[in-house]
Amino acid sequence: MKFYYDFHIHSDLSPCADGEMTPNNIVKMAKLKELNIISVTDHNAIDNFPALEKVAYQEGLYILPGIEITARENVHLLAYFREYEEAKGVADIIYAHLPNIKNKPSIFGEQNIYDENDVKTDHLEKLLINATDLSIKEITSLVSGANGILIPAHVDKISYGIIGVLGFIPKAYSFRYIEVFNKKMTEDGLEQYEILHNSDAHKLADISEAENFLEGNDIEDIMKKLGL
Repeated sequence: MKFYYDFHIHSDLSPCADGEMTPNNIVKMAKLKELNIISVTDHNAIDNFPALEKVAYQEGLYILPGIEITARENVHLLAYFREYEEAKGVADIIYAHLPNIKNKPSIFGEQNIYDENDVKTDHLEKLLINATDLSIKEITSLVSGANGILIPAHVDKISYGIIGVLGFIPKAYSFRYIEVFNKKMTEDGLEQYEILHNSDAHKLADISEAENFLEGNDIEDIMKKLGL
């Protein structure tokens, strides 16, 4: 059985995302595009997950807790978890390790938290698109200690991709999966990794169509395939 996915979507909590990226809009667009499983991976935070989970449950869509973390090296890493509580624990640590620089919504965009009815309930003060002071090694340890998995994001992008920043993927981190953004990119030299293709959607229209999939009998199989 094919489970169509998009594991890299941003909500209006990410300052770089459109204001239309509310819980209901994201879930309904994912359903319209016939996806089975998604993850909303906001920059260095996960505060919209509770609302997203409620909406997804009502719509019969599975949602995986996720965070896009910016390491000290200016590399973006996707962290995924089975349980929200474990993800939130990591997110709280990540937020504490961001520089104490306030967001300026007029310049960078809003960082809004919603309830399941798409009502704004709060916002985050620190600018979320900054890098943390944690290294890739430290983030790897933090995420694995919370039973999560870590995947280098859009490795083929010059900005914030691990290959673009470091020039290579250090084998010491033992990544099993990597995310490749450009499907036309040659995968020469990446044969040892399993490849995920996600949208990195910052607006509704960019959420993936039903074309990328993992195979399994049920969601439990997909979790095991991811290493969760």
